[in-house]
Amino acid sequence: MVKANAYGHGARAVARAALDAGAWGLAVSTLEEAGELRDLCPPERILAMGGLLPGDAGFAAATGVAVTCFSLDVARALAAAAQERGVAVPVHLKVDTGMGRLGVQPEAALELARFVAGAGSLRLAGVFTHFAASDTDPEFTAQQADRFRRLLGQLEEAGINPGLRHAGNTGGALRGVSFDAVRLGIGLYGCEAPGTKPALQLRALLVQVKTVEPGESVGYGRTWRAERATPVATVTLGYADGVFRARGNRGDVLVRGRRARLIGRVSMDMVTLDVSGIPDVRPGDVATFIGADGEERITAEAVAEWSDTISYEVLTAIGRRVERRYPLAE
Repeated sequence: MVKANAYGHGARAVARAALDAGAWGLAVSTLEEAGELRDLCPPERILAMGGLLPGDAGFAAATGVAVTCFSLDVARALAAAAQERGVAVPVHLKVDTGMGRLGVQPEAALELARFVAGAGSLRLAGVFTHFAASDTDPEFTAQQADRFRRLLGQLEEAGINPGLRHAGNTGGALRGVSFDAVRLGIGLYGCEAPGTKPALQLRALLVQVKTVEPGESVGYGRTWRAERATPVATVTLGYADGVFRARGNRGDVLVRGRRARLIGRVSMDMVTLDVSGIPDVRPGDVATFIGADGEERITAEAVAEWSDTISYEVLTAIGRRVERRYPLAE
């Protein structure tokens, strides 16, 4: 899964690394995301998993990538657009087995599969579902898997080849609930998956260090005031770069291998740190927001807790102006 700029890590670099490591294909959310990766592998091995409207059929047929289908209206529009262009669009049928979001209901899935399989301009390349709580509710996950298996049995009885059968996200894959393929998402990036290592470190530079005298304040709204003379460092990373505004006066950042408290409100482009007890701090020093510095480490999960969110949002919120560097690829 390399949607949302590969969970903030950089889609093309991650996609190349995954393919080089043996991944069969790639999955994204939108057709635009798919288009950015078409040159990296056969287009039919790139699946756009987001929802389409009938009006999107022409664009979808022109990309050559595999698309998600969940209704007869979309299937008919895809078939017509593909026929007009003289191509066969690879389609993955999405079945809602309990997520309650995008997908055809199981009782209507056989009819939709028959249409896709019988349309000369479409090719049934896969059938899939998505688990709602694979990391927290194994009983419900098993129920979803059973519903999916029943549908696959119906397709077999009808003589319909389902193509690639897939259901396992990171949680499902870790618990052994998978079919022909797994769709590794957050686990691919070393988060929310025991035994994995984070792939990303987020760092910025200190640009100023000064002493704030007792009673003086730091930041918008004056939400932090010094009780004593305090060395304060300003760092070039803010909420436009992925440091949530909810982090104001919450959590730590690593400087010279030690923890520095984030103080004051988060600005669009900067944050401020209390660097008391950290010797020789100076402009140009590195501030680590996610990652390791010496013996200390800050995880995306910890940042999520300080931000009242989840690690997924922490990673995908990292702004595009933050430079991505890939030292292992150099």
